[in-house]
Amino acid sequence: MFKQYLKKVVEGDALTETEAKQAMDIMMSGEASSAQIASLLTVLRFRGETTDEMTGFARSMREHVVTVNHDMEVVDTCGTGGDGCSTFNISTASSLVVAAMGVKVAKHGNRAMSSKSGSADVLDYLGIPTQSGADEAVRSLREHHMCFLFAQQYHVSMKHAAPTRKEIGFRTIFNLIGPLTNPAGSRRQLIGVFDTSFAEKMAQTLRNLGAERAMIVTGGDGLDECSITSHTDAVFLENGQITRSRFAPEDFGLNRGRMEHLQVHSAAESGEMIREVLNGKGNRSATDIVLLNAGAALYVAGGADTIAEGIHQARGAIESGQVRDHLLSMQQAGKVEFHA
Repeated sequence: MFKQYLKKVVEGDALTETEAKQAMDIMMSGEASSAQIASLLTVLRFRGETTDEMTGFARSMREHVVTVNHDMEVVDTCGTGGDGCSTFNISTASSLVVAAMGVKVAKHGNRAMSSKSGSADVLDYLGIPTQSGADEAVRSLREHHMCFLFAQQYHVSMKHAAPTRKEIGFRTIFNLIGPLTNPAGSRRQLIGVFDTSFAEKMAQTLRNLGAERAMIVTGGDGLDECSITSHTDAVFLENGQITRSRFAPEDFGLNRGRMEHLQVHSAAESGEMIREVLNGKGNRSATDIVLLNAGAALYVAGGADTIAEGIHQARGAIESGQVRDHLLSMQQAGKVEFHA
């Protein structure tokens, strides 16, 4: 069956959603060879992935994921990665701000692949526990408003495709659909993508998958975040409608920042920069980019009516010490669990 799908795409045809799901099911079960997987991923990348193909692949990944069952409304702030800018972990810092304000965050992430520091790496450095299973994740959501969903731990079936992805070494459809397959089933998401040309397809795929509200962002400087050094291109999904807009830091009363003030060389440097921002002592560029992304996350989660209002709320939470205190409580919980 897989050979038929491979033949179809090689001949220039697109897979239907059903065919794409079946092809992904075969890969997830370990029944496709490395050569077959590499061929399919390469052809799709060269030709360009369709929304139906992305939807089918994502549906299969969601069926194979270790599910985190809960009854809470959660938001995720996960990006595709691969922007090559070597910035500190902006979305992780923003998640910590939002969680401190009582919004439930199911943070989907990994260790460093192409970046200097992955979300798991920096959380480890900060002494914030990364949960070892679904039950712990749910408990952390209830008690600390945030859990970390380590991609390799929940997407165990991806082990069959992982060696091939590493060998071919370029971005594939998996980079695009990874953020769309949150194990906690988040229906509200702030997603960073390395190239805004993919944003509409991602929004359409999320709509097909039943997302309520999403914002897919790319900085004009290439960041897969809302940018403080340039404009941000954003695609919004809300109530089934997809719209596009562009905004700049100045639109929210923020000053233009400098990229070199956001860059790090290790998880330790990233962790220290995050600590400084959350303690209200970060440099202006780092603080403002966290405020901007936290404001966007609050808007997506429904905690603020606008991004500007979200920025205002996030600033107040940092300046009052609310975020600092929440960070300390999470670190203390990690120490208790470690010594138990």
